[in-house]
Amino acid sequence: MNPVQHSPPVPVPVILVDIEGTIGSIAFVRTVLFPYARRQLPVWIKEHGQEPETRRWLDAVASELGPSASDEQVLARLLHWIDEDRKHTALKALQGLLWRDGYLRGEYQSHLYPDAAAALTTWRQKGHPLFVYSSGSVAAQQLFFAHTVVGNLLPLFDGFFDTEVGGKREVHSYQRIAQRIGERTGCAATEILFLSDVIEELDAARKAQFQTVLVDRREDYPAPRVEGHGHRRVVSFLEIVI
Repeated sequence: MNPVQHSPPVPVPVILVDIEGTIGSIAFVRTVLFPYARRQLPVWIKEHGQEPETRRWLDAVASELGPSASDEQVLARLLHWIDEDRKHTALKALQGLLWRDGYLRGEYQSHLYPDAAAALTTWRQKGHPLFVYSSGSVAAQQLFFAHTVVGNLLPLFDGFFDTEVGGKREVHSYQRIAQRIGERTGCAATEILFLSDVIEELDAARKAQFQTVLVDRREDYPAPRVEGHGHRRVVSFLEIVI
């Protein structure tokens, strides 16, 4: 087994991070957020199904099922997608609404690895713009950072991206993100560092000219992924020197 290689200094001004498995544990999403959303979804649709924010996404699912699809059929499809971990934009948006309710009720707090919290704070203090790209909706991402175990970290971030820009394993998604970050910061794609635990996401980002780091946490990946498709590999944010 090859030893963990410490990352050399990275000359980048902008940092883009994934959430699940990168800055927070996969277990939090799998064992807390997903079960909560599945449990609450039928009640939510019954109580809020006619409100515009919810109706928009229910209608989006119904349009895929057919013009006469009922809310019961939409609910069944959504529950099926939850069970198969489908990355559907409408599902993610509805989960975000449910999670917002859970956070505000104090049902849970977001898990955040201590090294990630420390590094993000330090990078921000040094003037590096921070952005997030996750399969969860932008609303869900903002809730995650506003209600972490170490407090409200939402002010650290300059922007958020979800699957409305495209799938996380698709090159064009990162090209769109680079364009939007460039409009905000004046930075090119080559000046953006993307941190993720998913090699296929890093592959796509690299093809879009991003710099990349594979975050290979033992808590989430017990078997070290020493063959990381050429991406620099760390087990902690504290190994990343910027």
